[in-house]
Amino acid sequence: MTHTAPATQPTGFWARLQKRWGVSTRDMVVILIVFAIVGTSVLKISSVVVNALVPPDAPRWQWWLVKILVVVPIYEVLLLAVGILFGQGRFFYGKQKRLLLFLTRPFRRPRA
Repeated sequence: MTHTAPATQPTGFWARLQKRWGVSTRDMVVILIVFAIVGTSVLKISSVVVNALVPPDAPRWQWWLVKILVVVPIYEVLLLAVGILFGQGRFFYGKQKRLLLFLTRPFRRPRA
């Protein structure tokens, strides 16, 4: 007599993320490619922009502050633009909308 295990869903990181995002395997690959392209692009762009804005003799904390303030908007704009180019605009728009709601939560009035 042979014993067959019950059919279960894969429990690996890839499968969990795919289920959480509700995307197909193909979409998952495209989304990760978009994240990779945008991440490396922002690294290159932000350093150039920050070095143009902050004088070389500025304190290190000032350089990092400007870098953070520059990186976040550039990253978000590029993420949506590249996501749209790769056909994943709806996915990235939803993520950005949730992030914006999260970041503005302390400044919004509670609903009555």
